Amino acid sequence: MTERPRLAVVGAGPAGLAAALTAAARGVQVILVDAADQAGGQFYRQPAAALGARRPRALHHQWRSWERLRAGLERHREAGRITALTDHHVWCVARDTASGAFGVHALRGPAQDEGTVVRADAVLLATGGYERVLPFPGWTLPGVVTAGGAQAMLKGGLVLPGRTAVVAGTGPLLLPVATGLAAAGARVAALVESAGPAALLRRAPALAAQPGKLAEGAGYAARLLRHGVRILPRSTVVAAHGTGRLDAVTVAALDPDGTLRPGGTHRIRCDTLAVGHGMLPHTDLAETLGCTLSGTSVRVDAEQRTDVPGVWAAGEATGVGGAALALAEGHIAGGSAAARLHGTAPDPRRWAAAARARTRLREFATALDAVYAPPAGWADRVPDDTVVCRCEEVTAGEVRGAVELLGAGDLRTVKLLSRAGMGWCQGRMCAPAVAGLTGCPLTAGRRPLARPVPLGVLAGLPDTNAGLPDTDPGLPDTNAGLPVTDTGRAMADAGPPETGVDRPDTDGDRLGPDTERPGADPVPPETD
Repeated sequence: MTERPRLAVVGAGPAGLAAALTAAARGVQVILVDAADQAGGQFYRQPAAALGARRPRALHHQWRSWERLRAGLERHREAGRITALTDHHVWCVARDTASGAFGVHALRGPAQDEGTVVRADAVLLATGGYERVLPFPGWTLPGVVTAGGAQAMLKGGLVLPGRTAVVAGTGPLLLPVATGLAAAGARVAALVESAGPAALLRRAPALAAQPGKLAEGAGYAARLLRHGVRILPRSTVVAAHGTGRLDAVTVAALDPDGTLRPGGTHRIRCDTLAVGHGMLPHTDLAETLGCTLSGTSVRVDAEQRTDVPGVWAAGEATGVGGAALALAEGHIAGGSAAARLHGTAPDPRRWAAAARARTRLREFATALDAVYAPPAGWADRVPDDTVVCRCEEVTAGEVRGAVELLGAGDLRTVKLLSRAGMGWCQGRMCAPAVAGLTGCPLTAGRRPLARPVPLGVLAGLPDTNAGLPDTDPGLPDTNAGLPVTDTGRAMADAGPPETGVDRPDTDGDRLGPDTERPGADPVPPETD
């Protein structure tokens, strides 16, 4: 009997699940690798079974889509077509130049000190995204969390980040976050959105092409009004206040050009600020493999193939667009990968509906990006003494000085001169802010490791000459098992905390992004 080709799918969110189910249904052996302890990703994040949630569906929309995905995953697992490796934190994907096979290197278990290498004939990256947070005075106070982090606490831990919350920033994620907090019993004092109605009207034709999404957004707004939540459009939080912990925020009204309106500031009492300014793609693994980026996203073709043979990408890594778009892209990527692994030409007719949905949803996402751009001039309002890089405690003044006094012209040079981005998160949190403060383009930072790795795991790699991946990475693995395990104990502070599959924030008070966006029920993956 001929062994079925193997496809490693990194990330078990909407895109990864759709890709895994589609490929498995077409005769491919799928190894689904994810950092969480159960599938679902950030969008379908589930509370731990030990919490005994009586109605977990109350925290989600598109629950029926999740039930279909979960049922398909269980069916394929029982049939042996999908091997789900949860609690596996991928730190590198490399290609053996001799055999052409891929090695997906991960750390497993709660201590993350055991190394596992998953062998596969092809790789599909569904690594998700992470939140963009822009600094302001007081943003490092306990009680200030990311918008997605607040939602992750509620969905995954069934806990509120505080009793009185302000949700602020920009983007469609703010609506479900504020609604979820209010429905769970928090008093949401205000939803502060920097975008205004005029921005929505300018993009009305593109937005109207997705009436289901507009209706969902209107539904969120109606629920917020029922909970008595003030919605403050064209406004922004300019400072957080408190001694040892957050107790209030200052909110300022914005003029159409993004400048602060004179006399338009006021304080709001709160013990939690959930703030976010959109999402950015996670591309670490794709960059290590040598995949070309388009801006900050992985570039793919109509089949979701990258320009590296044998590597596909889907979901937020190819451009942030929400769960519905991720499902459509995952379905296409899984179908394409299955066909090519079987040595046949893909038939686009098999995913024609998903391709049409992808086009519509990508256009909608592009319109949303234009509407919910960070407010103009935000960087000019950040005082020099505001901490920008939390890991290294680098201030805005030091970041600006790297350009104005020392002549830095790109983010890497700013990093070398100021240490902004040299800490635990390796610039994931501060890079967008550093780019805004300096005027340098926001470019992805190439990292050989996607997370800290124990020295014992590195030492135990089958080919000690392979080292860390560089411009042409390769970590050949002569072991053929699934998985192959190496163990080690000594920790090396060699990189950022997680891949984007299910990443907690670096200081422990933010639990990672949730990519939920208003949207209609997504295209279901093929399971036949």
